[in-house]
Amino acid sequence: MINQNAPIGRPGRPTGWRRRVLRLPVLAYRVGLGSLFGKRLLLLHHTGRVSGRDHTTVLEVVSFDAVEANWTVASGFGPKADWYRNLRAQPQTLIRFGSHPHPVTARFLPADDGAAIMADYARRHPRTARRLCAFMGLPVDGSDESFRAAGRAIPFVRLEAGAGHSPAGRRHR
Repeated sequence: MINQNAPIGRPGRPTGWRRRVLRLPVLAYRVGLGSLFGKRLLLLHHTGRVSGRDHTTVLEVVSFDAVEANWTVASGFGPKADWYRNLRAQPQTLIRFGSHPHPVTARFLPADDGAAIMADYARRHPRTARRLCAFMGLPVDGSDESFRAAGRAIPFVRLEAGAGHSPAGRRHR
């Protein structure tokens, strides 16, 4: 069980060659190869809360609901990640999922929703979930409850498509 009051050992921001490697998917999206990532990644456009400049970040899709037209993502670097803070300041934005753009609004999920999301993710991707939790400094023992505890400590965001937009990029008639 995770001590909710213990400090979380979030990883530092990548620098140097690690940052360049992590930015490669952004370049793939820019040259029109976003569909190579299938339903695992999306490109998030966000506006700097201080600078007002446009930024892009590639995020893993934790869950995707085609019927409700929403994508759930997590901030592995915690609530201090720039993209997360920028969405807090300006929740209406644009994502690119595959080769299609979608206007979305960010909704910040409560910790109990995060617990359920993380437990579900761990059931679908057990090895990846363990590695991600270890990377974020969140101890898990493989049990459902340990992943729920980890999920309560991770900020999750649901990106909801604007009215009249489908995940396939076509307007409803």
